[in-house]
Amino acid sequence: MDLLVEATPRRVFANAHAYHINSISVNSDCETYLSADDLRINLWHLNITDRSFNIVDLKPENMEDLSEVITVAEFHPHHCHLLAFSSSTGTTRLCDMRARALCDQHAKLFEEAVDPSRRSFFSEIVSSVSDVKFSHSGRYLLTRDYLTVKVWDLNMENKPMETYQVHDYLRTKLCSLYESDCIFDKFECAWNGTDSVIMTGAYNNYFRMFDRASRRDVTLEASREVCKRRAVLQPRRVCVGKKRKDTDVSVDSLDFRKKILHTAWHPKENIIAIAASNNLYIFQDRLTPNGHHNTPEIQSAPLK
Repeated sequence: MDLLVEATPRRVFANAHAYHINSISVNSDCETYLSADDLRINLWHLNITDRSFNIVDLKPENMEDLSEVITVAEFHPHHCHLLAFSSSTGTTRLCDMRARALCDQHAKLFEEAVDPSRRSFFSEIVSSVSDVKFSHSGRYLLTRDYLTVKVWDLNMENKPMETYQVHDYLRTKLCSLYESDCIFDKFECAWNGTDSVIMTGAYNNYFRMFDRASRRDVTLEASREVCKRRAVLQPRRVCVGKKRKDTDVSVDSLDFRKKILHTAWHPKENIIAIAASNNLYIFQDRLTPNGHHNTPEIQSAPLK
């Protein structure tokens, strides 16, 4: 007989959300966790499955007055009373559960003002935050919107410390991306173990890495065509103009059906996981003979 492996739930936490759950985050106290949907964030105890506590509620009395929805929520890695959640309006709120049971009033609000002269029909859509991650140190917040990733200092609310352009060449394509609904894609982001490098996904099975110290960045591809076992990844470059090298890819030839939305970085090792279509790629840093880090090696495994 063929061996079948099945996942059996040990506990089922039910009847707390009226909308799709978009976030789950375990608290640093290892006793509670949060679950978030478009309008509410609930706090659960790991040993109590039949009830939870509502700690954030954005649902208005009249749904016609609804102006924003929750996109992602996460607990602070060290302080069990702090949590952050982002919204479709491009804001990220830091809440302190010590202040009151219902965190309807935030402790801090992280938002970058938009230049009125650059505001367009797509401004609010592309500013929607699709992911938020605390740094391992707990000092910084990493947020991802459609075009950029931003690093925020928890002590500075008015503007991000660092802003990295993920695919700025798509600004001229926003109309067609809106018509194909690609503009609503939700990309994740990740820190490396030392909070010195950040990573996020893009289109055409590309993903981007940004070194915070040197401000250098690299575009890499995760696809079966270029990824063989123990192969070395080659940097990619997207070209906007007509003058380009043979290895460059024109922005007009990008495949928007191939997108890397989910990424994860090992908390201690230089190992990353990239989900591209129905494949899961594991990238591992390779050491050169002199002990320096080199381009990652690749292993791939199809998800079935």
